[in-house]
Amino acid sequence: PQDKRKYRKYSLGMKQRLGIACAIMEEPKLLLLDEPFNALDKEGQEKLSEIIRDMRDKGSLILLSSHDKDELENLSDVIYLVDSGRFKLK
Repeated sequence: PQDKRKYRKYSLGMKQRLGIACAIMEEPKLLLLDEPFNALDKEGQEKLSEIIRDMRDKGSLILLSSHDKDELENLSDVIYLVDSGRFKLK
């Protein structure tokens, strides 16, 4: 509340955190995340991983796109690869 900067003055990491907060605050049953770890610091990445696991455990379906293979393998039940515009089960 004390930060009086406008949104456009925030860092990319802060904008990413705000976008994630908006996406999860109503605990949706379906959550679509496109490169959610982009621009997050290590603490933010760990917190987001925890949030994703918690939402999954509560029954939400989470579709996550990422270039980070390790994060995908750590968080996913099923991984699909996109190759030449086609989905392939990993």
